[in-house]
Amino acid sequence: MGNDDHRRRKTPCGFCMAVFKWIPVVFITAVIAWSYYAYVVELCIRNSENLVGMILMLFFYHIALILFMWSYWRTIMTSVGRVPDQWRIPDEEVTRLFRADNPETQKRILNSFARSLPVTNRTMNGSVRFCEKCKIIKPDRAHHCSVCNSCVLKMDHHCPWVNNCVNFYNYKFFVLFLGYALIYCLYVAFTTLHDFVQFWKYENNGYSEQGQLNGSGVGRFHILFLFFISIMFAISLVSLFGYHIYLVLVNRTTLESFRAPVFRVGGPDKNGFNLGRYANFCEVFGDDWQYWPLPIFTSRGDGFSYPTSTDQSGEAPPAQRYAAMGDTTTNRLDGNPTDKLIDAIPLVTTPNNHVQPPQLQPQQQHPHQVRSQNQAQAQSQRQARPKSLNLQPALELPLANGQSSSCNTAAVPSSQVVVVNFSTLPEDANGDAVIIDMVGDHSGAAAVVAAPKDAFRQPNGDVPLN
Repeated sequence: MGNDDHRRRKTPCGFCMAVFKWIPVVFITAVIAWSYYAYVVELCIRNSENLVGMILMLFFYHIALILFMWSYWRTIMTSVGRVPDQWRIPDEEVTRLFRADNPETQKRILNSFARSLPVTNRTMNGSVRFCEKCKIIKPDRAHHCSVCNSCVLKMDHHCPWVNNCVNFYNYKFFVLFLGYALIYCLYVAFTTLHDFVQFWKYENNGYSEQGQLNGSGVGRFHILFLFFISIMFAISLVSLFGYHIYLVLVNRTTLESFRAPVFRVGGPDKNGFNLGRYANFCEVFGDDWQYWPLPIFTSRGDGFSYPTSTDQSGEAPPAQRYAAMGDTTTNRLDGNPTDKLIDAIPLVTTPNNHVQPPQLQPQQQHPHQVRSQNQAQAQSQRQARPKSLNLQPALELPLANGQSSSCNTAAVPSSQVVVVNFSTLPEDANGDAVIIDMVGDHSGAAAVVAAPKDAFRQPNGDVPLN
């Protein structure tokens, strides 16, 4: 059982608790012993008139019983295992860990000690998992059991019916135990169904001339209760066995189904150990199919490290795939990345007061293009638009009243892009529109162009679209 279980048994209270934990096992064993008497003696020997049928019934019954009891015994008696000393933190390091001022210091101590250990699971704050009671670094999928008083490798749950933790070493035995217990109960229920029907159909004691239920009244009640108990256990076992078959196929423990394991790279992931159904099944039952139905240990691995789904797929972990995207953070005041004004984009207006993009070099792409009212002209402009800006040293800005305004744009960086929202241009004291240079949230040392606001409007009053 647990590593320190013998210490607790030295005290009277510990001894009483150890005896108390065996009560469920004794109860299950007593039910199996009674079912053996009711089936073999009362049903087959005393009530069966067909010798060949009785032999066949007893033959298959004992096969199911042997596999059932064999798996049950292996589940009970298999130890939870012991974590090697290399996972144990020295006493001086434990003292430093408990005296640490903040969680970050504790995290650095644990990460430094576990650097050479094959651990991928972490706590929610990203620290290496540490057991304060056992003073060890927890291996992947291991948890501390308060009943066994030790850290259990690949702990599924503590089962009182076997007085043991279902873990890496006996999980195959536990699943076989559930399967053979279900087969045993269903076999007993089906073979006693005929006599159960005869009990309710004929209430007389002994066989009539038609050949109904024989034997004493006590024997008949043994068979009746055997049918009811086998059906009751079969109903509870079918759901439990089906659930653990599902867990085997997805490579997940009961604890992991309620709380997803946290990985060093990728964070919480319930499917982190999922390798595919066949590979998951072989991880528990082994690679040799001849040993699959037998309660013999054939599981893969050592119980300390496990392959993950990213190891099998060959894909980068989610965190690495996200990091490869680069910095995607945006200031909440920036809005969309393209909604930024830059230093003094040259604006040119036509005699019809249409705003046109600046002069561009051939085969260079302009990132933003102002649509005109003429759709054919806009389509041709989109097909032939260049790739980048070629800002001129000076800009002549014709205005609607025939005047012009100029600004110096020699210092404007060519790598910046501007988008001007003409409907929200500020006005100066004279009511003229003012274009202000701004990059992000910071204004730069750019020129300010003042112009009558009507110079930037379409003839029909529409605002040009970006």
